[in-house]
Amino acid sequence: MRLMQTLPWLLAAILSAGVAPGASAQVADGSPARILLAFEGGSARGVAMHLAERMREPLKRPVIVEEKPGAGGRVGALALKNATPDGTTVAMLPIAVPVLSPMTFKDVQYDPMHDFAPISQIGSYRFAFAVSSNHPARSFPEFVAWLKTHPTQAFYGSPAAGSLPHFLGVLVAKAIDIDLTQVAYKGFGPMSVDLMGGTVPAGISSVADLIELHRAGRVRILATSGTRRESQLPEVPTFVEQGYPTVQASGWVGFFAPAKTPRAVINEWSAALLAAIRAPDTRQKLIDLGLDTTGTTPEELSAIMADDIARWAPIVKASGFHAD
Repeated sequence: MRLMQTLPWLLAAILSAGVAPGASAQVADGSPARILLAFEGGSARGVAMHLAERMREPLKRPVIVEEKPGAGGRVGALALKNATPDGTTVAMLPIAVPVLSPMTFKDVQYDPMHDFAPISQIGSYRFAFAVSSNHPARSFPEFVAWLKTHPTQAFYGSPAAGSLPHFLGVLVAKAIDIDLTQVAYKGFGPMSVDLMGGTVPAGISSVADLIELHRAGRVRILATSGTRRESQLPEVPTFVEQGYPTVQASGWVGFFAPAKTPRAVINEWSAALLAAIRAPDTRQKLIDLGLDTTGTTPEELSAIMADDIARWAPIVKASGFHAD
């Protein structure tokens, strides 16, 4: 399943929890713990169920997976904000919910820096810039040269307006000094059809979305957005390698509790989450879905979120984009 469509779901899946002996009265009273998924199931729900089962023993309670889809993840975010801060409810939030949505929606009804308590970032992923397999460009500089002779073709597809691929396109446009117009699709599937057919000259989505089409010769990935080449695409250089050092972007998924959740409880969730994602079978599931497992402390996730807000805010503002 395509990462941009499944990632938020699958990631929420990765929410794990655990209870230290000293906090059992706070967290493990026998009632179920909830993993909120801000996006509807798919294969991610399978991962969530896998993790929920793995968490039963350390939590000493049942763990249920509860889907809270809607409004680009904001329904799930509000459910987390309004949950009782006793450690019984946690949520997986992809980067878009705490970082991008507050910049693009006028009234999100939550402040990610004050309404959520970070637990851990569990994985990160990068993006790819691709053209149709029939496109004459064999590298990103060749695509830039082609654009200069085909100015009416200066547009690119993204899986959604207001997404990281959308704003990565804004970075690309600035780096190459060419106005690029985004064509926003309702998901990767429709975008991929137009990309393969050449209706849209280029597309940006996650590496996991595009890699199988690239391997099958249906599209050609010209660049990736990390600081180093992707292990699954060693033949494809990064934007940085091709002379565009400012074109870098990573997505991530983190786990959060409601604000005011006791620190001891946060620490227990964090420790159990790290143990879960480092288990070989869980780690492989995440790799298969395009995630590099990371694992951070709550403080590290808070710093990552703050850094990304500071980085993307001027880019979003300069784009002039508003989702409502």
